[in-house]
Amino acid sequence: MQPVLSVNKTILQSKLHLDCHGKNFMCRLQCMFSHSSGCESKLTLEDTQQWSQSLEKLLDSKYGLATFRTFLKSEYSDENMEFWLTCEDFKKIHSSFRMSSRAKRIYEQFIKAESPKEINIDHQTREQIKRNVKTPTTHCFDEAQKIVYGLMERDSYPRFLRSDMYRTLLENLSADSSKG
Repeated sequence: MQPVLSVNKTILQSKLHLDCHGKNFMCRLQCMFSHSSGCESKLTLEDTQQWSQSLEKLLDSKYGLATFRTFLKSEYSDENMEFWLTCEDFKKIHSSFRMSSRAKRIYEQFIKAESPKEINIDHQTREQIKRNVKTPTTHCFDEAQKIVYGLMERDSYPRFLRSDMYRTLLENLSADSSKG
Protein backbone atom coordinates (compact mmCIF):
# COMPACT_ATOMS: atom_id res chain seq x y z
CA MET A 1 0.00 0.00 0.00
CA GLN A 2 1.34 3.47 -0.94
CA PRO A 3 1.78 6.00 1.85
CA VAL A 4 -0.87 8.76 1.90
CA LEU A 5 1.78 11.41 1.23
CA SER A 6 2.88 9.63 -1.94
CA VAL A 7 -0.68 9.23 -3.20
CA ASN A 8 -1.51 12.89 -2.50
CA LYS A 9 1.69 13.97 -4.26
CA THR A 10 0.73 11.91 -7.32
CA ILE A 11 -2.78 13.41 -7.40
CA LEU A 12 -1.35 16.93 -7.01
CA GLN A 13 1.16 16.35 -9.82
CA SER A 14 -1.60 15.08 -12.10
CA LYS A 15 -3.71 18.17 -11.40
CA LEU A 16 -0.66 20.38 -11.91
CA HIS A 17 -0.03 18.75 -15.29
CA LEU A 18 -3.64 19.26 -16.39
CA ASP A 19 -3.71 22.86 -15.21
CA CYS A 20 -0.37 23.74 -16.79
CA HIS A 21 -1.68 23.85 -20.33
CA GLY A 22 -3.81 26.38 -22.11
CA LYS A 23 -6.50 28.56 -20.68
CA ASN A 24 -6.92 26.63 -17.42
CA PHE A 25 -3.41 27.63 -16.49
CA MET A 26 -3.95 31.23 -17.64
CA CYS A 27 -7.12 31.49 -15.56
CA ARG A 28 -5.33 30.06 -12.56
CA LEU A 29 -2.49 32.57 -12.96
CA GLN A 30 -4.87 35.49 -13.28
CA CYS A 31 -6.92 34.33 -10.30
CA MET A 32 -3.74 34.04 -8.21
CA PHE A 33 -3.06 37.74 -8.69
CA SER A 34 -6.56 39.16 -9.12
CA HIS A 35 -6.60 40.44 -5.55
CA SER A 36 -3.23 42.18 -5.83
CA SER A 37 -2.89 45.91 -6.14
CA GLY A 38 -0.98 47.83 -8.77
CA CYS A 39 -0.94 48.11 -12.53
CA GLU A 40 -0.03 44.52 -13.34
CA SER A 41 -3.45 43.07 -12.67
CA LYS A 42 -3.89 41.20 -15.96
CA LEU A 43 -1.53 38.96 -17.85
CA THR A 44 -0.86 40.49 -21.28
CA LEU A 45 0.74 39.20 -24.47
CA GLU A 46 3.35 41.98 -24.33
CA ASP A 47 4.38 41.08 -20.77
CA THR A 48 4.57 37.40 -21.65
CA GLN A 49 6.68 38.10 -24.75
CA GLN A 50 9.11 40.12 -22.62
CA TRP A 51 9.85 37.01 -20.53
CA SER A 52 11.87 35.70 -23.48
CA GLN A 53 14.27 38.67 -23.30
CA SER A 54 16.05 37.49 -20.14
CA LEU A 55 15.68 35.35 -17.06
CA GLU A 56 15.78 38.56 -15.03
CA LYS A 57 12.71 39.93 -16.85
CA LEU A 58 10.92 36.62 -16.30
CA LEU A 59 11.66 36.63 -12.56
CA ASP A 60 10.76 40.32 -12.20
CA SER A 61 7.23 39.56 -13.40
CA LYS A 62 4.93 38.04 -10.78
CA TYR A 63 3.14 36.08 -13.53
CA GLY A 64 6.49 35.11 -15.04
CA LEU A 65 7.85 33.87 -11.73
CA ALA A 66 4.68 31.88 -10.99
CA THR A 67 4.67 30.34 -14.48
CA PHE A 68 8.38 29.47 -14.37
CA ARG A 69 8.01 27.88 -10.92
CA THR A 70 5.07 25.80 -12.15
CA PHE A 71 7.12 24.70 -15.15
CA LEU A 72 10.06 23.71 -12.93
CA LYS A 73 7.77 21.77 -10.59
CA SER A 74 6.30 19.92 -13.56
CA GLU A 75 9.85 18.82 -14.43
CA TYR A 76 10.72 17.98 -10.83
CA SER A 77 13.53 20.53 -10.96
CA ASP A 78 12.36 23.39 -8.77
CA GLU A 79 15.09 23.15 -6.11
CA ASN A 80 17.28 25.79 -7.80
CA MET A 81 14.44 28.30 -8.02
CA GLU A 82 13.37 27.55 -4.46
CA PHE A 83 16.95 28.02 -3.23
CA TRP A 84 17.35 31.29 -5.13
CA LEU A 85 14.08 32.71 -3.74
CA THR A 86 14.94 31.50 -0.22
CA CYS A 87 18.26 33.35 -0.47
CA GLU A 88 16.50 36.52 -1.63
CA ASP A 89 14.28 36.33 1.48
CA PHE A 90 17.29 35.52 3.67
CA LYS A 91 18.99 38.78 2.59
CA LYS A 92 16.09 40.73 4.11
CA ILE A 93 16.65 39.37 7.63
CA HIS A 94 18.00 41.88 10.15
CA SER A 95 17.96 39.88 13.38
CA SER A 96 21.23 38.01 13.91
CA PHE A 97 19.41 35.25 15.80
CA ARG A 98 16.90 34.74 12.95
CA MET A 99 19.72 34.95 10.39
CA SER A 100 21.69 32.26 12.21
CA SER A 101 18.78 29.83 12.49
CA ARG A 102 17.63 30.47 8.91
CA ALA A 103 21.18 30.04 7.55
CA LYS A 104 21.44 26.65 9.25
CA ARG A 105 18.05 25.64 7.85
CA ILE A 106 19.05 26.70 4.32
CA TYR A 107 22.30 24.77 4.66
CA GLU A 108 20.50 21.64 5.86
CA GLN A 109 17.82 21.88 3.17
CA PHE A 110 19.84 22.86 0.07
CA ILE A 111 23.62 22.83 0.59
CA LYS A 112 24.58 19.83 2.71
CA ALA A 113 25.45 16.72 0.69
CA GLU A 114 22.44 14.42 0.41
CA SER A 115 20.09 17.15 1.65
CA PRO A 116 16.42 16.90 0.62
CA LYS A 117 16.70 19.60 -2.05
CA GLU A 118 20.43 19.52 -2.70
CA ILE A 119 21.51 22.04 -5.32
CA ASN A 120 24.28 21.38 -7.81
CA ILE A 121 27.32 23.35 -6.62
CA ASP A 122 31.01 22.52 -6.50
CA HIS A 123 32.72 21.12 -3.40
CA GLN A 124 34.72 24.29 -2.75
CA THR A 125 31.59 26.47 -2.68
CA ARG A 126 29.81 23.92 -0.48
CA GLU A 127 32.70 23.99 2.02
CA GLN A 128 32.88 27.80 1.98
CA ILE A 129 29.18 28.02 2.79
CA LYS A 130 29.63 25.47 5.56
CA ARG A 131 32.16 27.86 7.13
CA ASN A 132 30.02 30.95 6.41
CA VAL A 133 26.97 29.49 8.15
CA LYS A 134 28.88 29.40 11.46
CA THR A 135 28.84 33.23 11.49
CA PRO A 136 26.29 34.12 8.80
CA THR A 137 25.92 37.41 6.99
CA THR A 138 23.40 38.41 4.34
CA HIS A 139 26.02 37.41 1.74
CA CYS A 140 26.93 33.92 2.99
CA PHE A 141 25.02 32.21 0.13
CA ASP A 142 25.92 34.67 -2.64
CA GLU A 143 28.36 32.41 -4.48
CA ALA A 144 25.94 29.47 -4.52
CA GLN A 145 23.15 31.80 -5.57
CA LYS A 146 25.25 33.02 -8.54
CA ILE A 147 25.99 29.43 -9.56
CA VAL A 148 22.33 28.43 -9.33
CA TYR A 149 21.20 31.52 -11.27
CA GLY A 150 23.71 30.64 -14.00
CA LEU A 151 22.42 27.06 -14.14
CA MET A 152 18.84 28.28 -14.48
CA GLU A 153 19.84 30.83 -17.11
CA ARG A 154 21.71 28.26 -19.23
CA ASP A 155 19.45 25.24 -18.70
CA SER A 156 15.97 25.66 -17.17
CA TYR A 157 15.16 29.04 -18.72
CA PRO A 158 15.81 28.01 -22.37
CA ARG A 159 13.82 24.80 -21.79
CA PHE A 160 10.98 26.90 -20.38
CA LEU A 161 10.99 29.15 -23.47
CA ARG A 162 10.74 26.04 -25.72
CA SER A 163 8.09 24.38 -23.52
CA ASP A 164 4.51 23.66 -24.50
CA MET A 165 3.45 25.59 -21.42
CA TYR A 166 5.06 28.86 -22.55
CA ARG A 167 4.15 28.42 -26.22
CA THR A 168 0.51 27.65 -25.39
CA LEU A 169 0.34 30.67 -23.12
CA LEU A 170 1.68 32.90 -25.92
CA GLU A 171 -0.72 31.37 -28.47
CA ASN A 172 -3.75 31.84 -26.22
CA LEU A 173 -2.83 35.41 -25.35
CA SER A 174 -2.17 36.17 -29.01
CA ALA A 175 -5.55 34.73 -30.00
CA ASP A 176 -7.27 36.70 -27.22
CA SER A 177 -5.58 39.97 -28.22
CA SER A 178 -6.51 39.54 -31.89
CA LYS A 179 -10.17 39.05 -30.92
CA GLY A 180 -10.26 42.50 -29.47
